[in-house]
Amino acid sequence: MGLMARGAAGIAAAGLLMGLLAGCAGGDPDGINDPYERGNRSVHAFNKSVDSMLFKDADVPEPLMRPITNVGHNLGLPGKVINSLLQGRLEPAGQNTFRFLLNSTLGIAGLFDVAQSFGLPEAHTDFGETLHVWGVGEGAYLELPLLGPATERDALGRVVDIVFDPVTTVLSGRDASVATAFTLGSKVGDRLRFGGAVDSVLYESADSYAQSRLLYLQSRRHQLSGQEENDAEAFDPYADPYAE
Repeated sequence: MGLMARGAAGIAAAGLLMGLLAGCAGGDPDGINDPYERGNRSVHAFNKSVDSMLFKDADVPEPLMRPITNVGHNLGLPGKVINSLLQGRLEPAGQNTFRFLLNSTLGIAGLFDVAQSFGLPEAHTDFGETLHVWGVGEGAYLELPLLGPATERDALGRVVDIVFDPVTTVLSGRDASVATAFTLGSKVGDRLRFGGAVDSVLYESADSYAQSRLLYLQSRRHQLSGQEENDAEAFDPYADPYAE
């Protein structure tokens, strides 16, 4: 992405962020807020048709996809480090930093996940979670073309993560294209890896849209609340050890 295009996209993302801060703080955090259901269902039908053509009943050997998935996940770690820092969470930032360094060197540019054997699993996060930490409400449910289920907050988070990805910002030309290809390849690898679970939701549910929406919202809210619980239980070096 060129500098001017990246700048324009950054301005657009900033505008979306201001709108989200102004309009998405309300809503029922435990219910289903889906005022765009009619349009969402149309996007879901499109996504389902694409998935059916490309991935349904696909049988790609896991050893073939694993190195591609590993590299794509490794390239995503710098962005996760930045998001953790923006959230004020130093432990996952450090964990992902060491993971990136190990896999980029001993793991041969991320082809092999050697960090796992050192007890350094990936600490998942994104800019949608950063917005959550900053107090932005999740907003309405959305289904995005090709990207699938999201909320207004998470949709903006994905835009920011893509536009301001530190790896593609540093790289340019062919290197940036290769990095993007591996990132997309990792998404395909994840889809194939969890093919059975995804297929059961998309092709065996009575209403695959409603089922996808419910599972996404439940999973996302559980992830965010679980992270908050971890933060609350974290060691505070400034706490009074004798306080009751």
